[in-house]
Amino acid sequence: MVETFSVLIIGGGGREHALGWGFARDPRMQKIWFAPGNAGSSEIGINLPFGVMDFVEITDWAKKEKPGLVVVGPEVPLCAGLADRLREAGLRVFGPGANGAQLEGSKSFCKDLLVSQKIATARAGSFIDQKEAIRFSESLPPRQVVKADGLAGGKGVVMAGSHAEAGQAIREMMEGRVFGEAGTRVLIEEFLDGEELSIHAVTDGKRLVILPSAQDHKRVGDGDRGLNTGGMGAYAPAPRATPELLREVEEKVLRPTLEGLRSRGIEYRGVLYAGLMLTKEGPKVLEFNCRFGDPETEVLVPLLETPLWDLLWAAADGDLSNVSMKIRQGAALTVVVAAPGYPAQPILGQKIQMGNGGADSVVFHAGTKKEGSEVVVSGGRVLAATGWGDDLRTARERAYGAVQKVFFAGMYFRGDIGHRALGKVVYDAP
Repeated sequence: MVETFSVLIIGGGGREHALGWGFARDPRMQKIWFAPGNAGSSEIGINLPFGVMDFVEITDWAKKEKPGLVVVGPEVPLCAGLADRLREAGLRVFGPGANGAQLEGSKSFCKDLLVSQKIATARAGSFIDQKEAIRFSESLPPRQVVKADGLAGGKGVVMAGSHAEAGQAIREMMEGRVFGEAGTRVLIEEFLDGEELSIHAVTDGKRLVILPSAQDHKRVGDGDRGLNTGGMGAYAPAPRATPELLREVEEKVLRPTLEGLRSRGIEYRGVLYAGLMLTKEGPKVLEFNCRFGDPETEVLVPLLETPLWDLLWAAADGDLSNVSMKIRQGAALTVVVAAPGYPAQPILGQKIQMGNGGADSVVFHAGTKKEGSEVVVSGGRVLAATGWGDDLRTARERAYGAVQKVFFAGMYFRGDIGHRALGKVVYDAP
């Protein structure tokens, strides 16, 4: 183990603040830097004046300061090769290289790997020709999913209810370029019915450490209604993820995926984040992400008793064999507080009033920045109020209790986070 317990975290959202908070709980930590960070991260570390795509500046700074570990949070710099560049400069990095990040950066690459490894997934076709794409779409049942192949900020997926809707989505992506170059190639999949589940595994390229299961809430409104978002809340663990199911996912999804990457000459050190649909036929893979989820990170980190440093450093170093994984008993739940107009056109700039947190809750910052002594809204998803406790109901009460202690003009949040596990529950603001 290195002597320099210092970490550079790339990113400025709720995921990165939560990771920094996890590192900061470790008494061995000496320094935490964020690039660029947010108003919350500035309270536990040092924010650097670099954007996530400022590769030259980040690399030059890291070569000089020599942090003991670099953690790359978002998918965009991973897919663009930031981890490769930093490793070439001699840094220890948690996050896959650009070849491994194709799992998220190219939906066609991911689908090809799943099929070659005989991993259960939806029937699909990948196309660069619009006419061929539409012909394939018409061969599927009317309900289907049209995906822009590349990264589209979580917005490149259309759930079509008819062949006409699917055809329109294909034309808008391939001809209208509504998602830019991400839609040059499209992936068309059959629609899968069931309940979604998120499984995160940390890997050193050979071994896996599976973290608690989680469930996200993508729709903007209560009852899973309205537009898709980056996530309006999450909880962990998910009751549907029984020990038997987790073993099945490890044996039939995660390990074959890792083997498929290795067979392609890819040494993957970072997070394998599987988005699953629990169908009548068993779990099927919807997608893979190459980084921690957001807001899932905000519920996973508080549940870790093993120091975050020990886990991520060992994975980055290529040897998880000596990591003893311990998870807190109980559950965690987070509620995202969003800006008015999110996700379409969020209104920014409002001053945020913050109260004091409790012993079993924390408010992670996402879309915030400092303006003088004030904290103001700078993004659509502004805060993630997280609570934890002996059971999910207690965690939920503490998370919504933390929501009550923040205010900015026009703020809104879902009142039913956790409803899949707890039944029909709606929080009514006082």
